[in-house]
Amino acid sequence: MDPLKSFNSNKHLKEEFVSNLSGSSVLEIIALTVSVPMLVLIRQSTSATGAFLKKKNDDAVSKSSNFKAYLATLSLDFIVIVFPMLLCFTVLSNWTYIFTILLTILTLVCIAAKRTAASSISSKGEHNSIRKYITSYRVVVMIITFLCILAVDFRIFPRRYAKTETYGTSLMDLGVGSFVLANSLVSRQARNITSVNWKTAIVSTSPLIILGFLRLVTTTGVDYQVHVSEYGVHWNFFFTLAAVSLLTSFVNIPPQYSGAFGLLVLVVYQFCLIHGLGTYLLSSERGMDIISQNKEGIFSIFGYWGMYLLGVQLGNYLIFGRHSSGLRSTRWVRMRVWILSILFWLLTVFLDKHVERISRRTCNLPYVTSVLADNLQLLSILMLGDLIPGSKTSVLEEALNRNLLATFLLANILTGLVNLSVDTLSASSITALSILAVYAYILSMVIGMADYFGVKLKFW
Repeated sequence: MDPLKSFNSNKHLKEEFVSNLSGSSVLEIIALTVSVPMLVLIRQSTSATGAFLKKKNDDAVSKSSNFKAYLATLSLDFIVIVFPMLLCFTVLSNWTYIFTILLTILTLVCIAAKRTAASSISSKGEHNSIRKYITSYRVVVMIITFLCILAVDFRIFPRRYAKTETYGTSLMDLGVGSFVLANSLVSRQARNITSVNWKTAIVSTSPLIILGFLRLVTTTGVDYQVHVSEYGVHWNFFFTLAAVSLLTSFVNIPPQYSGAFGLLVLVVYQFCLIHGLGTYLLSSERGMDIISQNKEGIFSIFGYWGMYLLGVQLGNYLIFGRHSSGLRSTRWVRMRVWILSILFWLLTVFLDKHVERISRRTCNLPYVTSVLADNLQLLSILMLGDLIPGSKTSVLEEALNRNLLATFLLANILTGLVNLSVDTLSASSITALSILAVYAYILSMVIGMADYFGVKLKFW
């Protein structure tokens, strides 16, 4: 495309801005995964117990009052949860460890104060708390995602948090893996609903395929920057999710055996990577055939599929298994999530040192274990909410959870609009932070209002 006619005149500069990066340390990723969910815990510990009416009300005054109160609460959720995350990823990035320590102290104070004030009140609704934690976990993954996908285009966002080129680990490297794992934990397979025929599988996956082609057409049409080494020339995130979903549906593995089968897939794939496949995937040379053009996206499917299968068994074991119900059930799950997170971190360090360095680009075995470790750690922190009597899911969490796909699509649209209308590379820190804050607030409010009025994006 002629640069003079391009919608995106700084395309090549923006592509270079996110290229050849090596990530940050595992310790910093762990610190971020501690601090981010603690913001959610702090908000939950201070949230009111009242509920807002989302149904029609004949009393216009009451209806208007409810809507204003809902928007006020939604804004407060944004201020306490989303905005501090944005600061943590940008202007406070050099104080990550201090920020984590301060949030840890504040969380412990909130828990202690709430428990003291409610010591005489028995915990109620504990039976459904595991589902609440999964909701919070999925929402936190989404918030991190929609903040990072735009922030990465500004200089205010540390390069060590952006996606790595070949080996290493970073905050954004965890994105697609976290999506795959979050979906697998609550999937039909994890719930032992495996009777899906080919027609149903294709129909349910078709929206992802359509979105994949729409992204390909739109990014090409407006000459949008694309980091080719991430997935390939034509491949993208939606195609990966669709491929994993189809593979899981066609190869019907009972959830109690999916972990073993997933591990087998990962070990065989890792063996192939070590014995030549990895060199081919990380090479900058590409042939003219469709496979060579999209080699990273196509071959990494096996890594993501293995991760998904492990997530299915974890979801079946931790969430949908037949262990005891009530308070004991929550403690049972929390203990095992903490243990599994620690074990996966130890395994990640071992594999990274003795087998192959972590590579999101190939989705190798160390990358898979790092995603499992990080996500289970995030969930384990959120499950400390069990120690807060009467804690409840915030309004923003509920809204985002009901429209996760809509949130992601709207975030991508807004990110594209900002990139096409603003020179993100030359924006000052104040300008960048202002744009990011407005973007995140608009996104939160739109999704919140959609939830208030009962609007839900669902393709099937």
